[in-house]
Amino acid sequence: MNFLARIFLSAIAVLLTDYLLEGVEVDGFLVAIVVAVVLAVLNAIIKPVLVILTIPITIVTLGIFLLVINAIIILLADALVSGFEVDGFWWALLFSIIMSIINYLFSGGDKKRKNNR
Repeated sequence: MNFLARIFLSAIAVLLTDYLLEGVEVDGFLVAIVVAVVLAVLNAIIKPVLVILTIPITIVTLGIFLLVINAIIILLADALVSGFEVDGFWWALLFSIIMSIINYLFSGGDKKRKNNR
């Protein structure tokens, strides 16, 4: 799937997550697209650095700390994009989990299963 299609699907996922969570506010589809782009940039640049810096705690928690890193990325996007509001860490964590599930479903599920067809 190309980059623009992923951004579009992520924007739809942002809007769906806004609908599901009362602690998240998105002021429309244009803001959702901006949030999707900002999340893509933050995930490409900031997230790898955070993952490397937190390898020990990630190992100790068996990878669960990666959810905290995702929540931090969401809070950074909240600070950068006006019209996108997340009411705190726990809402950011829930936002991250729901976004991951929706993006997984949009991507067609398990890629290994696709290759076996």
